Amino acid sequence: MSLTQSLADYESATSHFLEAAAVVDDGNIDRHLEGGWSARQVIHHVADSEAQSYARLRRLLAEPIGSTIEGYDEAAWAECSALGYRDLPTEHSLAVFAAVRRASLDVIGRITQSDLERHGEHSESGRYSLADWLDIYCQHPRVHAAQLLEAIGA
Repeated sequence: MSLTQSLADYESATSHFLEAAAVVDDGNIDRHLEGGWSARQVIHHVADSEAQSYARLRRLLAEPIGSTIEGYDEAAWAECSALGYRDLPTEHSLAVFAAVRRASLDVIGRITQSDLERHGEHSESGRYSLADWLDIYCQHPRVHAAQLLEAIGA
């Protein structure tokens, strides 16, 4: 896939998630399938994940090749009561998601084909290239949009 296509796919994934989140309302935000996350939890997770992706993109570009890219325990974050995945309103998390994606889109628009080869060492999954990052974060919002819509029964 060309960088131009990747840029369009990244932007499309952003819109896709925001459109799915727009279907959420007070009546369905905490609905969930047995053992699954509610729409509220999905939205908070996606915002936190995007904040991580924002930092990872910049580290992959600016730091020495092979630098450590830290993973994080998504389930622990979701269960941490102070982070509010079960009860905080979602407006701020949606704003974080939109702003971080927009800022990362600005950076993606400036990278070169050779930048895609830059890589770090992910603490959980090993070698992690900028091309991997781009693929993951083009798909991540789409996966969670589907999860969110399934949770609310849409």
